[in-house]
Amino acid sequence: MLTAITQFIRDEEGATAVEYGLMAALIAAVIITAVTSIGTKLTATFTEIAGKLGS
Repeated sequence: MLTAITQFIRDEEGATAVEYGLMAALIAAVIITAVTSIGTKLTATFTEIAGKLGS
């Protein structure tokens, strides 16, 4: 029983999966932030262009 517990504690495969999950979540957050920022700027740009074309 003690051997099984020490093997479970020393097992690093689960930690690697958690690390990959955290990296994926961080990358997704950065992508969402970038796309949102670019989308807002594009909306403002197209609104300005539409305003100048309407004049």
